[in-house]
Amino acid sequence: MDQLELLKQQWQAREQELPKLSFDEIYPMILKKSSSVVKWILIASVIEIAIWIGLNFIMPESSKTINQGMGLSRVFTLVNVIHYTIFAGFIYLFYRNYQAINSTDTIKELMRKILKTRRTVRYFVYYNIGTSILILIAVNIYYYFNKELLYELMKSTFTDGFAELDMATFTSVFFVSQIVVGILFIGFIALIYYLVYGLMLRRLKRNYVELKKMEV
Repeated sequence: MDQLELLKQQWQAREQELPKLSFDEIYPMILKKSSSVVKWILIASVIEIAIWIGLNFIMPESSKTINQGMGLSRVFTLVNVIHYTIFAGFIYLFYRNYQAINSTDTIKELMRKILKTRRTVRYFVYYNIGTSILILIAVNIYYYFNKELLYELMKSTFTDGFAELDMATFTSVFFVSQIVVGILFIGFIALIYYLVYGLMLRRLKRNYVELKKMEV
């Protein structure tokens, strides 16, 4: 008998000695883990909306002045109201998912609710990243078609930095900077979502796989 076969026999012998967990022991553990993950998804979304709202309050006065001069203040207010209303809707869905998972008592039902939660989180991530991209594109298109006004506002607001720049140089520097900063911003958001929500989705997937094995 070779060494590999000997190791296999030893491992099988150890498995027989270990206590076997029953369905009634495993299912509550998976249910508890799934409920905990969904709870943290809810908490993360509440923290996120609080951060975004907080950032609006600490926006520099110079940015507010430029937005007002460009005629964008009311537009941004309307966009924020719509955005945070939809955001709050997702938070409500996460809360409903959390409540639903806690009251689940069958494997199939828990599997269905895990899939539903994963789908909701994906829509949430796609919505936030997609909205950020669309807003950045729309605002910069508006800036481009009103670049003369933007140039004058920048010169009057930031007298030290823009007074020496001519219109053509300002346009090139400003929009290249906007593109670079926009890409970095979207990349940062996507990375945070991958690290936070991606981790939670992977945990839910593991729980789903375990339930699938139990169902078989």
